[in-house]
Amino acid sequence: MDGWNYFNYFTQIEEYFWKKRGAHLLVSPLDWAIMEAWQKAGVPLEAVLKGIDRAFESYDRSRRGAGKPLKSLAYCTDAVLEAAEEQLEAAGGATATKQGPQSESFSREELKKYFERNVARLKQAAQKKQQAQPNLAAALGEIAKSVESSTGLLDTPGRLDLEDLERRLTVLDEKLHAALTSHAPEELMLKIRRELDGQLATYRRKMKTEQLALIEKQYLQKRLLAEFALPRLSLFYIS
Repeated sequence: MDGWNYFNYFTQIEEYFWKKRGAHLLVSPLDWAIMEAWQKAGVPLEAVLKGIDRAFESYDRSRRGAGKPLKSLAYCTDAVLEAAEEQLEAAGGATATKQGPQSESFSREELKKYFERNVARLKQAAQKKQQAQPNLAAALGEIAKSVESSTGLLDTPGRLDLEDLERRLTVLDEKLHAALTSHAPEELMLKIRRELDGQLATYRRKMKTEQLALIEKQYLQKRLLAEFALPRLSLFYIS
């Protein structure tokens, strides 16, 4: 996988899944949550693609594959984790080396524009919630300030440390998720939980408890961001 962009993890999986499925369809919120769960768990891209291949081969051999396309990445979870475990064993059981960019993956101008868009969306959401939810508005405003301060790092001379920048943005993503979770209306949370349960019903028995917990967390995070019209801050979403 030489030359692949570290921060294009989701895009590469999405495009590969489209290719295997033979249809350029929108990836569902559940599929995004699954990809995010793999990324958070440190599953290498190579293992994901190998697992998808195996899942499609298994699906094609099964009765379910007769004339019906494989619709969700949820069917691939076991195969992906198996491929990841094999890759770890092949490395002698050592902890996998963190995959990171060997050079600057984006221009500083791209990064500045990305940060500016995210700051604008955070401030807009904070303004909308100023009257109804002032505490949430204040939290969003503080996160916007932190993103703005991170923009200053782009003007420093020398090689830009993208990994450290990503760590900062990951912390802010987590703060954003915590703020939304604590301030979201109960009915909205219940609605999202029902959606998730419905989508996972077919696959729940195949997944391990840890998998389910991570997927549920990522799904909840994605849906809350959509409800409040807020962006992900990580560099993985720059595209």
